[in-house]
Amino acid sequence: MEQFTQLVDQVSSFVWNNLLLFLLVGTGILFSIRTRFVQVRKFGEGLRQLFGSFSLNGEKAGKDGMSSFQALTTAIAAQVGTGNIAGCATALYSGGPGAIFWMWLSAFFGMSTNYGEAVLAQIYKKVEPDGEVLGGPVYYIKARFPGKFGKFMAGFFSLAIIFALGFTGNMVQSNSIGQAFETAFHIPPLYVGLVVAAICAFTFIGGVKRIASLTEKLVPLMAFFYLVGGFIVLCINRSELLPAIRSIFVGAFNPQAVVGGAVGIGVRQAMRYGVARGLFSNEAGMGSTPHAHALAKVKRPQDQGHMAIVSVFIDTFVVLNMTAFVILTSGQLQAGVEGAPQGTALAQAAFSKAFGPFGNAFVAICLFFFAFSTIIGWYFFGEVNVKAVFGKKATKVYAVIVVLFIILGSFLKVQLVWNLSDLFNGLMVFPNLIALLALSGVVAKAALDYEKDPAEKK
Repeated sequence: MEQFTQLVDQVSSFVWNNLLLFLLVGTGILFSIRTRFVQVRKFGEGLRQLFGSFSLNGEKAGKDGMSSFQALTTAIAAQVGTGNIAGCATALYSGGPGAIFWMWLSAFFGMSTNYGEAVLAQIYKKVEPDGEVLGGPVYYIKARFPGKFGKFMAGFFSLAIIFALGFTGNMVQSNSIGQAFETAFHIPPLYVGLVVAAICAFTFIGGVKRIASLTEKLVPLMAFFYLVGGFIVLCINRSELLPAIRSIFVGAFNPQAVVGGAVGIGVRQAMRYGVARGLFSNEAGMGSTPHAHALAKVKRPQDQGHMAIVSVFIDTFVVLNMTAFVILTSGQLQAGVEGAPQGTALAQAAFSKAFGPFGNAFVAICLFFFAFSTIIGWYFFGEVNVKAVFGKKATKVYAVIVVLFIILGSFLKVQLVWNLSDLFNGLMVFPNLIALLALSGVVAKAALDYEKDPAEKK
């Protein structure tokens, strides 16, 4: 079993670090050029739509979809997870402060990729006879490749995302919650897992209506709570803020000047961990968030594309950045030093430096909300694909399996499951990227056509 775990880890590392790293960033660069940098031109439009539709108690989601804001918060619920705390801390430990610069760069180009995914999800979504709206990569893959090749790619994508997110992905999310609560409050992880599973089961039973209602309330509140805590820490550590910013830019191109030559972190390592962890956090190009954006009730597909741009910005440039600056100003980072805190432990050490014993509890509470919201989002993405492959009746069986995995994940050592989740996360990206590249002309036309008829935008 140990050898199998290592093999899966090696394959996963090869897929992410030698293939997807370049394919995802390359796709983002291509979409940026073809849409004339829509993430810059329409960022203000996205913010106007966000604040214009902001609500903690919006319209009720029915079978015919969600409000644009509900779709955005469902997407962000999946994006803002343990990667924004543990993933960011891991990138800093393994790649040094310069990794954050490469996170920013990958997220900037990823905003255009996410725009394209949302626009295509809107264009190719399907409305069932009973009024239920379904959408996501499986539908635009089939639309672009109508033959056997398209069916194979769509089926492969669906199975990969069901396993990677719905099953193993949610298992490791509950594991993060269980471990954080055990460290902070000494509560047995199994008890935490049972509580999380019960709340999730209640949410799953309510379907898309309950998911939309929950995420529109949970996402703004959890982000506000975390950002306020982080802001307080930055006020306490304000004298270290400018040196932290400097270390990011210096470390991006000369890591040894920041972390020292002894630890062996070079530019390639800073770039690798920054880009990989950034993409894993905001999920741009992975094919997950289009499932939520497809359900948005908007006048034009581009409207939800603008909201998708904002979702990447919030995930990386707001929430993930807060973790990065808290760690960098705390003095707790020992990049590349064996035995030094990393992952969640590093984030807890950084907050504890300012908050004392409450720091561990603060990170645990935030991890609970972040990971729980991701479980809800990932469950929903998997459910859409279960319907596409196995039919609606299979969703009940799927829900039961997910709940069981949440319980198991809370207390098991899941290194193999983490590795399998990473691997299938990577594998599901390939059919999505092939379809995105093949449909890049459709996205470019949509982005450029938006300016041609101002009357339709009102």
